[in-house]
Amino acid sequence: MDNIYIVTLYDYYGELLTDKQQKYFEDYYFLNLSLQEIADDFKVSRNAVSKTILGINEKLEYYEEKLKLYQNGQKISKLLEKIEDEKIKKKIEELI
Repeated sequence: MDNIYIVTLYDYYGELLTDKQQKYFEDYYFLNLSLQEIADDFKVSRNAVSKTILGINEKLEYYEEKLKLYQNGQKISKLLEKIEDEKIKKKIEELI
């Protein structure tokens, strides 16, 4: 799975995760900590962190499958590219 994609999904849906899940995700993807470093910080096994990160990724993909915020954002961006009138384009961008 592409890291940029999963981080973008986190931007959309991260607030739906528990505080602990958010911390694991941010430590792994934003702070670039290894699974072992996260495990040591939380006093759990490396395997527990690995399973949690995989579960978070699956959950984010599930949310996207159901809510389609990322997909709709991509569609809107493509439509905006086709708009030539800059005033209209700016007004639409202000709304999103």
